[in-house]
Amino acid sequence: MTTLSDVAKEANVSKMTVSRVINHPEQVTPELRVIVEKAMEDLNYHPNSIAQALVNNRTNVVKFVTLEDIDTTEPYYINLLFGFARGLNTKQYAMQLVTDPSQIEKGRADGYLITGARNKDYDMFDKLDKPFVLFGENHRGYDFVDTDNQTAEKMATQYALDRLYKRIIFIGIDIKEPFEYSREAGYINTLQQHQLIPQIYRVSNHSHAAQDVIHEHFKGFKKDTCFVCASDRIAVGVVRQLQAEGARIPEDFGVIGFDGVFLDQVSNPKLTTIKQPIFKMGEMLASMLLQKIAQSGSPQGEVMLKPELIRRETTR
Repeated sequence: MTTLSDVAKEANVSKMTVSRVINHPEQVTPELRVIVEKAMEDLNYHPNSIAQALVNNRTNVVKFVTLEDIDTTEPYYINLLFGFARGLNTKQYAMQLVTDPSQIEKGRADGYLITGARNKDYDMFDKLDKPFVLFGENHRGYDFVDTDNQTAEKMATQYALDRLYKRIIFIGIDIKEPFEYSREAGYINTLQQHQLIPQIYRVSNHSHAAQDVIHEHFKGFKKDTCFVCASDRIAVGVVRQLQAEGARIPEDFGVIGFDGVFLDQVSNPKLTTIKQPIFKMGEMLASMLLQKIAQSGSPQGEVMLKPELIRRETTR
């Protein structure tokens, strides 16, 4: 069996240095860490996670905290959760799911991933005594991982223009949160670059709410219009109601969604959409949280991942 001494000899460093790389990586230079980690990989050395936890007075458990109801009919959060779990596996960490905010600090854990946070929740975060990271952009300086929402809607809006739709309408989520402001900004900025006037409707994040908007205003929508939507749920509602009104998709009206997890594929016709890298974001959240724990809560900043435009049947 490979020992700590074997790794130290292979990397030409002291056993203390190897121990620091394993237990306190923040105390070692990145170059030295690479050398030791390569030696560990070459020798197939795996530190004892239980012993590490005892040495560092840690539990090797983190909590996945959701502050909003999870819709089990969509795999959005399931993809995030599996990505997060895969990221934790790299350091032999376990995960506990928490759906009741009042239970966050009950029981032991080394840190928290918090999803579904809204402005009203921020005061609670300042009282937490363990490291945490957020899924979703914020303007309070908390560490987070998210899709680059502004770039995403720039991509969607520009694509609609490239497909020669003359009018681009944004249907957003009726919520005053940073991710929604960023999506609207991406749409608005792109239209302004083309000297076009933005037109925005905001609805709750449900397909029937989007259907109501289309039904109410359909007579005012001219052909050659593309609807850029802030979610696939909204986009599905737009498609359904356009079909109910006898409109031709994509010849006369285009629709672009946002998420690209499930609804885009079951829609008929299939949705052109902005696909978020949900699984990858889960992995990045795990990496950020574990590094923050290892560095005793040091700030980690923000990571914004580039989305992908998936071209399907609801645009020309």
